[in-house]
Amino acid sequence: MTTSSISPGGSSPLHDTQHDSPDAASDHSPIAPGEIAVGVIIGRASEYFDFFVYGIASVLVFPAVFFPMENRLEGTLYAFVIFSFAFIARPFGTVASMAIQRRFGREAKLTAALFMLGISTAGIAFLPGYASMGFASIIALSILRVGQGIALGGSWDGLPSLLALNAPPNRRGWYAMLGQLGAPVGFFVASALFAFLYSSLSTEDFLDWGWRYTFYVAFAINVVALFARLRLVATNEYDRLLEERELEPASVVEITRSQGSNLVIGAFAALASYALFHLITVFPLSWITLYSTQSVSEFLVIQMVGAVLGAIGIVISGVIADRIGRRNTLGSLAVAIAVFSGFAPTLLDGGKLGQDVFILVGFVILGLSYGQAAGAVTANFESRYRYTGAALTADLAWLIGAAFAPLVALGLSANFGLGYVSVYLLSGALCTLAALRVNKALEIRD
Repeated sequence: MTTSSISPGGSSPLHDTQHDSPDAASDHSPIAPGEIAVGVIIGRASEYFDFFVYGIASVLVFPAVFFPMENRLEGTLYAFVIFSFAFIARPFGTVASMAIQRRFGREAKLTAALFMLGISTAGIAFLPGYASMGFASIIALSILRVGQGIALGGSWDGLPSLLALNAPPNRRGWYAMLGQLGAPVGFFVASALFAFLYSSLSTEDFLDWGWRYTFYVAFAINVVALFARLRLVATNEYDRLLEERELEPASVVEITRSQGSNLVIGAFAALASYALFHLITVFPLSWITLYSTQSVSEFLVIQMVGAVLGAIGIVISGVIADRIGRRNTLGSLAVAIAVFSGFAPTLLDGGKLGQDVFILVGFVILGLSYGQAAGAVTANFESRYRYTGAALTADLAWLIGAAFAPLVALGLSANFGLGYVSVYLLSGALCTLAALRVNKALEIRD
């Protein structure tokens, strides 16, 4: 098993020892790690905003607009099925975009991703509901959601890997968490926008036209962010630096054949964080709307507070990881997630106070864990596989850890009880611990 490379958010959490050459951490380029971090944060914040706009709409809007023929529970479950389509499509987008980059260049790839993401997001904003188009509206929503997933797969720019290789050796955990700050930022803004519209408009107006404004905003933000990233990676300095670090696309067939174990281990090492990700953000909102008397607007505000706490946790994770190592940080937080899973049913079924505690505590644990999860989505690839390996492992981590989490959690809890949410979350924590253990064994064997 090769141990020569660093994961996209910093040194691999699966190998805390520095393996790169001495000049890997001290580049003579005028481009500072902080400048690269700005590009990473811009890109991730825009992606997460779009991600959460769709996730929240899957609970508050789509059951009524696209599945009015079903009861609220069934409509939400169907909406969550379509929600997962982007995660299924994302690896295919990555594979296609790597081929485009090899033939036409990085700028052409990002431009194509921008074009598809813009069409898909704007298309959802203008899409008529079931009352106007019937079943065709559901098909159109599914196609546009797949388009979003393909576009997100094509938007991989290699900046997280570049940041990792240019961060100071003793600050890798700190720089790893910077890109992860995009998640709470995107969630906070999306929740604030929905809370404002939901509380300001009548139900009829909100479902008719109010929700569409969130997708207009998502379209605008993603276009601006992708153009900003395109201008960044298209400069001669960045292009040279990316080439120096061998951050170029590799054959997907070759990387799967020679680095398959790294893909699998890296994806499962982040599973606990990614499973908790949706069980704190999207799933609780669906549970509240279906089985609680708590105000949706008030609950969104609580989730906004949780996002702030999550951001603080992400920052703290960088300090912790630089002191005890990223693998130890991920392992310790996986244990914390396992413990937290045991309290999930009691808190979610504990009225407003219990539900609020579930959100706030959950976001703190999520921030501490997710802050270092970017490194877990890339195992120890050889240099020539690092660029493609980082993208594919991230896609797999999202697919197995988060794509179906809202659907499974709501389906199990509604039909069999909240205890199954604990089982689901616990299984993610155990998978993370197992992946870290397997990787350690392979490291020792090598």
